[in-house]
Amino acid sequence: MRRRTVLAGGALAFALASPVLAAPLAPDKARQVDAIAAEVLAATGAPSASVAIIADGEPVYAKAYGLARLSPAVPATTSTRYGIASVSKQFTAAAVLLLAEDGKVSLDDPVGKYVPGLTDGDRITLRQVLSHTAGYRDYWPQDFVFEAMRAPTTPQKILDGWARIPLDYPPGEQWRYSNTGFVIAGLVVEKVSGEPLFSFLKRRIFDPLGMSGVTEDDSKALSPPDASHYTRYGLGPVVLADKEGRGWLFGAAELAMSPSDLARWNRAMIRRELLKPSSWEAMTTSVDLSGGAPAGYGLGVSVKVRDGVISVSHGGMLSGVLTSNTVWPAEKRAVTVVANADFGEPQTAISQRIAFLLRPSTGSAATARSLVAQLQAGTIDPALLTANGKAWFTAARLADFKQSLAPLGPLRMLDGQGVQVRGGMTWHGFDAAFGARTLSVSMRLTPDGRVEQFLIGPKAG
Repeated sequence: MRRRTVLAGGALAFALASPVLAAPLAPDKARQVDAIAAEVLAATGAPSASVAIIADGEPVYAKAYGLARLSPAVPATTSTRYGIASVSKQFTAAAVLLLAEDGKVSLDDPVGKYVPGLTDGDRITLRQVLSHTAGYRDYWPQDFVFEAMRAPTTPQKILDGWARIPLDYPPGEQWRYSNTGFVIAGLVVEKVSGEPLFSFLKRRIFDPLGMSGVTEDDSKALSPPDASHYTRYGLGPVVLADKEGRGWLFGAAELAMSPSDLARWNRAMIRRELLKPSSWEAMTTSVDLSGGAPAGYGLGVSVKVRDGVISVSHGGMLSGVLTSNTVWPAEKRAVTVVANADFGEPQTAISQRIAFLLRPSTGSAATARSLVAQLQAGTIDPALLTANGKAWFTAARLADFKQSLAPLGPLRMLDGQGVQVRGGMTWHGFDAAFGARTLSVSMRLTPDGRVEQFLIGPKAG
């Protein structure tokens, strides 16, 4: 049976306890966000996606698209909750940081102080388990629900199988993603606070930030009208995904919420609210490995620098759901996307394309972006070109570019594919994504920044 994509949702809005709300996203930008979501859902077959955007430190857009449930059909709305998978990790990390602020733990405490019997628990620290540098083996590297996960478990059983065996590497020497460390951290929160992890998170984080819709999908699957989670095998039909057994998501991936609620957390990160500035700094600064190299990961979040701009992000995958959450603190901007499908990477495509839409390009990417738009219009600014470039862009060639590129619609994404120096010029390669087509761009710049070559053509595959 073929599934018909349904677009739904109501734009904007958050009921935040703030006296000043940002103006909604500009109508032309909002229409492009809607088009991006429609294009990606159509290309991937994902049942639904939900988006929340923050600009200038405030929420400016929230909308859901498609179906939260296929049979019977339930449209997704901005209040629809999805499992946020490993984006949950930053909340477990924040819980530990709050306990540190209370003076009840230290990030440099050995985990064995709170959870006995772990391998090298006397020398592995809370900071290391929260940054994936402890050496404990990941209990769930697979991208599917393996057989044992169908049955209920407990945190202690997980640790018996994966944290009481030899380490994968000496603590601090490497970075290897491991859900196991966050099971340990969740148990630490429960032991020190004297209450269940979710209860602590609700009391200390969700309630103060007005994240009123947060729930969990560890003990059972989400129920209507929240989203069902879907998968497909090969290019087969979209079907319900297997549900993990109770207890397998504890501490590492147990939370479910709408992107609008997750945006409230992103706003707190941007504004440095709830946690102390020193705690935010600890969370959002990459730890260093024992050899001195940065791990590219803080406490429960990835930390990256691109074009001089720091992003704090995390993705998430559960059976049947994919999440992307990215914050650019210095730019006071954030994009959250959740999709109820574990195939096709819709959350990445939508998130990256929204970021490209909203963030100005710099350097060579800005030049390439401008030239693509010019060629779609059948023109080019001769001031940007070298003498050879001016001679090459004849009227006939410009007409071909316009005729072939204009129907593709707006440029959705430029993804850098490499930089090389040759013949005194610098070559920049890009993948240029449009609505339903990705092309290859080859640009050569002279030392003074003028364009010697700008070619756009088919991309293999």
